Amino acid sequence: MECADRLGSKLNRAKDWLVYLLKCSDHSLYCGVTKDLEARLFKHNKGIASKYTRSRLPVEVVAARKDLTKSDAFKLEYQIKKLSAARKISALKKYVPG
Repeated sequence: MECADRLGSKLNRAKDWLVYLLKCSDHSLYCGVTKDLEARLFKHNKGIASKYTRSRLPVEVVAARKDLTKSDAFKLEYQIKKLSAARKISALKKYVPG
């Protein structure tokens, strides 16, 4: 039973990643991956999370896709970073992993 509990716990944690989009003060968009959006947003607004956002503060979350595996989150981030700014938010909302 203990082994089953640990396996179930691992499966539950497997989808705790998310991809987020930030709108910067210059109206540009920044895409990132995290497990804790609140902590990551705090770091961005302190200027310690990313060189890109550091000079474009403050930033705010405009979209996020949660309940992703780590692999799916990084794949989605890669796909979104290739899109134009106009398509990033809608792509994030429509993404279906797998």
